[in-house]
Amino acid sequence: MLILQATKRAGEKTDELRASGRIPAVFYGFGKESTPISVPAIEFTKLFREAGETTAITLDLGGEKVSTLIHDLQKDPVKGNITHVDFLVVDMNKEAEVAVPIEFIGLAEAEKLGLGVVVKVMHEIEVRALPANLPHSIEVDVTSLATLSDAIHAKDLVLPTGVSLVTEADEVVAAVAAFVEEKEDAPVLDVSAIEVEKKGKKEEDEPAE
Repeated sequence: MLILQATKRAGEKTDELRASGRIPAVFYGFGKESTPISVPAIEFTKLFREAGETTAITLDLGGEKVSTLIHDLQKDPVKGNITHVDFLVVDMNKEAEVAVPIEFIGLAEAEKLGLGVVVKVMHEIEVRALPANLPHSIEVDVTSLATLSDAIHAKDLVLPTGVSLVTEADEVVAAVAAFVEEKEDAPVLDVSAIEVEKKGKKEEDEPAE
């Protein structure tokens, strides 16, 4: 389990916290009251890249350690940096159901042969596991997709030990779709230009007064 140093907030303004290199946050759930905290921005950003939203994180508050999952993130719409984090307190001895991101790898044989293109139908999969066993992501190798009738279903995914599938087994994760040739658009008649041309010709044919 990953450990992140955290500090309980005592009335500090969120803008001041961010300016000092910390991210305002809160934890709640599993018998814990909603508690405002702050975490170091650099350490959290690095940890988030490694853990994602499905890896258990222990918040170290000095004399107290709290087991959590990242429940929600807020980001600056312009800069993209993380501005607030919600941590959900979990029971490490009780299984949790979460949506784990899918990471597609490999090049489908159907794409190599020019038969079609891989359509990624799902981008996350629902699984159940103890918090300590939750994976950061699930890899899906699309190399085996060789024909237009091939598909990968949820039941085909290889899950880590201790992780069970919650998503319906027959749900399609990825499939091959045939290439569709784009037809050239038919030329569009410029009616206004034709009318102007007709009008000009008519004026030329009319006898001068």
